[in-house]
Amino acid sequence: MTGGGSPRVAVLLPCYNEEAAIGETIAGFREALPAATIYVFDNNSSDRTIEVAKQAGAEVRSVMLQGKGHVVRRMFADVDADIYLMADGDMTYDPKAAPAMVAKLWDENLDMVVGTRHHEEAEAYRGGHVLGNRAFTGLLAWLFGRSFTDIFSGYRAFSRRYAKSFPALSAGFETETEMSVHALELNMPVGEVDTRYGARPEGSESKLSTFRDGWRILKTIGTLFRVEEPRAFYGTLALAIQLAALILAVPIFVTFIKTGLVPRFPTAVLVTGMTIVAILTFFAGLTLSAIKRARTEVRRLAYLAQPAPGETVSN
Repeated sequence: MTGGGSPRVAVLLPCYNEEAAIGETIAGFREALPAATIYVFDNNSSDRTIEVAKQAGAEVRSVMLQGKGHVVRRMFADVDADIYLMADGDMTYDPKAAPAMVAKLWDENLDMVVGTRHHEEAEAYRGGHVLGNRAFTGLLAWLFGRSFTDIFSGYRAFSRRYAKSFPALSAGFETETEMSVHALELNMPVGEVDTRYGARPEGSESKLSTFRDGWRILKTIGTLFRVEEPRAFYGTLALAIQLAALILAVPIFVTFIKTGLVPRFPTAVLVTGMTIVAILTFFAGLTLSAIKRARTEVRRLAYLAQPAPGETVSN
């Protein structure tokens, strides 16, 4: 790595019942990044995860609120570093890719580098997850104009200014989606590095539920679209309501032209009400868009309050 001296690197490993894999994971990252400090954030494990992690030499912290999003919030708040490298504690992500991710972020002054997963073992990545990843990645690109190759990857390197400006509002596995949207909304410089994705070792089980967590991720994308793009969201909703009102109004106008009467008075009242709602929805979108702009300015100032990667190193 060049420029700005040697950065302090923190390897962050969120864990829940990973005693079968956490020791090997810590050893892999220690070999790949010997100067880094390795943190294990345990999320109420009922097995020997904490004991094994301490024996492997990691700094262990506990997070009582259940869910990966809560763990990420604590990791970014409690750890002080110049570069944060986050991976899962199940040894599915290749530690050998870590130096390339850290170097790319530091040398190119990026705020986030995503480890794009490529799996060679069939049991490493279920087919439904591959399809879901592609679908959600396309949806995110359609809603926000651009996206990443692998929005659900938990293998990421972050700059200090990313970590300290990320609101971390999610509770569960949808936190990776929130991370991606945060970078896209603030137009941060980002990059990707291809990395091997392997199968879990024997005794380690996935905590991800395809349908339950998929539904939560879909809701998160919808919520983020409503909050981050209110003019588009409420404008589309207002247009849909107005079109429905016009469809209902057509028979009323036809009858009125022919007879001069309005026999469907309840429908006329409904159409009038829907038109009023459409107008109010449209202006609500404009108002929320102005509020969102102010929120974005505050987030941008929090982001700019931290030094750019590769420029200065914290003491």
